[in-house]
Amino acid sequence: MQKEFSRIGKRIGQSGKKVVIVTLGAILIVSTAAELLPGSWQPYRTGAVQAASNALQLKSQSIITSGAKRFDYIFTTKRGNATVKTDVHVIEVDLSNPNVALNAMSGKNNSIGQKNNILNMVKENKAVAGINGDVYVMANEGAPLGTQITSGALMSSPARQKGMFAIAVTKDRKPVIDTYSFAGKVTAENGKTFNITGMNQSSYFPEIEGVIYSHVDQMYIYTSAWGGKERPNNSATKPTEVLVIDGVIDNITYEVPMPGEIPKNGYILRTSGAAAKFVRENLKIGQPIASEYSLKSETTGKLVDPSSFEMMVGGHTLLVDQGKASAFSRDVSGVSGYSYTSRSAAGYSKDGTKVYLITSERKGSNTGLSLKELQQVMVDLGVYKGINLDGGGSTTMIERPLGNFDIQTAHPVQDGSMRSVSNGIGVFTLAPAGKLGGIIISGDTMMLKGQSATFSLKGYDSFYNPVDMSKVETQWTTDKTGDKAIGTFKNNVFTASRIGQTELTVSSGGVKKSIKVDVVGSEQIKSLKASGSAVLTVGYSFTPSFTATLKNGKSVKISPSAVDWEFVGFKADVNDGKITIQSIDKDTKIGYAIARYDGYGTMIPVVKSESSIMFEDFETSRYAITSQVAPAATTKGSVKLVSDLPDQKSGRALQISYDFSEGSGTKASYAVFGTQGGVGMTGTPSAMSIDVYSDNSNNWMRAEVVDANNKIHYVDIAKAMNWTGWKNVRVNLPTADMKYPVKLKRIYVVALDDGSTNKAISGTVAIDNIKLLTTSAVAEPKRSLVEMNVGNKTAKVDGKSIKLEAEPLLQQGTTYVPLRFVTEAMGSELVYEAKSRRITVLRGKQMMEMHIGKKEYTLDGVRYESGVAPFTRNNRTLIPIRLFSEKLGYKVSYDPTDKKITIQ
Repeated sequence: MQKEFSRIGKRIGQSGKKVVIVTLGAILIVSTAAELLPGSWQPYRTGAVQAASNALQLKSQSIITSGAKRFDYIFTTKRGNATVKTDVHVIEVDLSNPNVALNAMSGKNNSIGQKNNILNMVKENKAVAGINGDVYVMANEGAPLGTQITSGALMSSPARQKGMFAIAVTKDRKPVIDTYSFAGKVTAENGKTFNITGMNQSSYFPEIEGVIYSHVDQMYIYTSAWGGKERPNNSATKPTEVLVIDGVIDNITYEVPMPGEIPKNGYILRTSGAAAKFVRENLKIGQPIASEYSLKSETTGKLVDPSSFEMMVGGHTLLVDQGKASAFSRDVSGVSGYSYTSRSAAGYSKDGTKVYLITSERKGSNTGLSLKELQQVMVDLGVYKGINLDGGGSTTMIERPLGNFDIQTAHPVQDGSMRSVSNGIGVFTLAPAGKLGGIIISGDTMMLKGQSATFSLKGYDSFYNPVDMSKVETQWTTDKTGDKAIGTFKNNVFTASRIGQTELTVSSGGVKKSIKVDVVGSEQIKSLKASGSAVLTVGYSFTPSFTATLKNGKSVKISPSAVDWEFVGFKADVNDGKITIQSIDKDTKIGYAIARYDGYGTMIPVVKSESSIMFEDFETSRYAITSQVAPAATTKGSVKLVSDLPDQKSGRALQISYDFSEGSGTKASYAVFGTQGGVGMTGTPSAMSIDVYSDNSNNWMRAEVVDANNKIHYVDIAKAMNWTGWKNVRVNLPTADMKYPVKLKRIYVVALDDGSTNKAISGTVAIDNIKLLTTSAVAEPKRSLVEMNVGNKTAKVDGKSIKLEAEPLLQQGTTYVPLRFVTEAMGSELVYEAKSRRITVLRGKQMMEMHIGKKEYTLDGVRYESGVAPFTRNNRTLIPIRLFSEKLGYKVSYDPTDKKITIQ
């Protein structure tokens, strides 16, 4: 922060003292003249807060900026018979490092009497970290009850309270904790004087015998730093006020507040009672007046010039002195001292080089601390002297994480939202811009084959301040090349082509950072779902999409190119994820398109028919269709119903115009359907058929579909509109991810900011005849009554005797039956893959897969664990009948008398 100084070199009244007008932004302070010299700078000494007790365990640490680190601890203690834990957070500031500084922050735009939350204070002051500071009267403007000094300027004086301590840093960068009082007076032209009780204070109850109201019979000075609406409210007095500009009385109002704001080169003396009487008898407009004040140390009794401090923030009770828990310097019941809550505190090390800003949590499993426990924490941290700050719902810590330009809360706040408070302590970087010192990579470290992952980069310089990586030239490499490479890079996007592990490294000059990436196989998959529908017709094309849920709970999309296809009942061609049916096997009633990722399978049933209903032909206006563009500042667009497009067969179509010629970034022109978040689509459509009039612009056309959970699904109508005129487009909906019923919200043209030069920046397209397509329900295969006996090769299917290739057997309480017989008897199709010993059973819309000798199985793409496994005997495969049949919807019963198995 910059300080501007000007001196008034004339004597005022009879004080004979030179005064200094110190301006800090919009703040005017009047004080006794003093030299403001920079302190001596010491090189940064690396150090870390050390816990001296098993009760306090270090969890993590990080660097905020050169000279400031964050440490996170768990404090564990016993309360009665219960063991409780609380997270404790510490910002350690090294005052021997010339690149970091502490300063006081307050209110809105650094005003006194306008409360603000700490996040906003840190932003407004361009700090890199901060915590909340002083206690205050919540019902009033919120001026701090203690002293505040910002950049050497006194912002508020201490209230007349007992045992209230403050933490400060002197101009020569030494931490100080002490308790202070205020000493000030004004001297009129006639030589008469009157004491000034305080500066920029809200009303409060002084802890002085016989005194109830802080402002009754008193004189206070208010500067342009005061942001409250009154001076102050709830004061129980009518003010007589004196406006002083450049040391001369400019105006006086009697028993009414002075109108207007306090000028930067002036101040107001606010008086009542005895003080107002002094004004009437001794002060006149146009006369010079002298105001002087200082702080007084209550421990030494000496006067202290406020300008000898760089910063000061008041607090509450003393907690630690000479490295030990101290007696409380005042009653702590008013701050819930013996209750368990969030806490804030500040202190410094024995050698005076480190200041510790401390918060503890009461949120979730964190139980908070009492003040006694906070004392123990501070002693364990190595605090030599420390005080309590405002706690409870006010407790807030803000930080700028390493490599980030933005600040954030360092931990959850007690009440869920940040409380506006009187002031705070900010951490500031003074370092110049340095060279790139380190890189932070973020992105998916677990991905699937065919998946692309974008890795974002953050950088920090040699002083641990953020670097804009978009302006830094970087290069990506992997630890595997040639045939061993498991993927390729384009810019910061890595596309995995093989399953395996690799280490990705980004470098710039001599700075490098690596991240390990695991391209996972089938063993990490918990479920695999396919979205899409198909009709069993030669020439029919469809493009499914896939979602895998991993065992760690993460859901990822699988590229169609990453799966292997197997078709049962028909033959098809696969091209870039698009499946086109080439021929259909004789007697096929239902086909199966089986997709496998690294052997893990899911299935799409391919049925013989599909129904369609008209959703919108635009012939009749039933709801509003409006235009929307993004970004609104640069993009132009419109929608309208037209009837004059070339080769248009219907009466009306919906035209979407766009103009992306101005500005930069991704842009879109929307047709918005309805006014209630979309127009409802009948039934459970699996696809849409849309007539699209393209302008051969190569732009992207998309739709937004909103499901019953209010989740938006983005659907591609055409990745590139690379044709001219009308074309019917089929659009598959992500049925596996949607909760019906669904609504069509928007259809739009979008242009990505991808550097492409072959896309039109303006034009018109149109849509017509939107139909909803629903595939016919998968027919339930015929159900048969199957009867078998353990140890007998003769079975009955619907009463007809059939010879088995192997007899059922009972083994360790589980009945096993011959695989081929039971699948055929139940109207299922069987596919066996000898290499992996995989059994695939297809029945209607269900697919079950098992592996011989393995207890795991999948049903409709979801992995399960069974207590038994299929096995082979005499070259025949036997399966656990109850597991197999009941999972496919059959009821199995067993009669132990004649060892009869019945499936029905």
